[in-house]
Amino acid sequence: MTNPATTKRTAACGCGQLRIEVDGEPLGVGVCHCFACQQRTGSVFATLASFAAPYRVTGNATEYRRIGDQGASFVFRFCPVCGSNLFHTEDGVRDRVSVAVGGFRDSMFPAPTVSVHDRRRHDWVRLPKAMIRFDGDPP
Repeated sequence: MTNPATTKRTAACGCGQLRIEVDGEPLGVGVCHCFACQQRTGSVFATLASFAAPYRVTGNATEYRRIGDQGASFVFRFCPVCGSNLFHTEDGVRDRVSVAVGGFRDSMFPAPTVSVHDRRRHDWVRLPKAMIRFDGDPP
């Protein structure tokens, strides 16, 4: 059996210039339907996995800071070459990072269990009934 603490995963941008390596299993995997995530990804929701620090970044990133609905400040990192949004952190929270699940290129990646900003979910998007849903940010 694999020790989750020794599992390493690497996510990369579309051109491979920017990479992030994380250790262990995700702390959580979720989808976000907020309008900012819809605009940022160009999709109808973002799928993100949260990982405990430490993590290792290679390559160059462009940063974009955004203030969330509850006042938290998030720093999104994009590849300056291909424009892929690969990961983000929250100011003042040093012990975790959120990574775009698509960056892992792993069809066996754990499924999301949480849906946030569900009130902004497009009507045609169907989620598993067992998924935990929050109308806005989770408490």
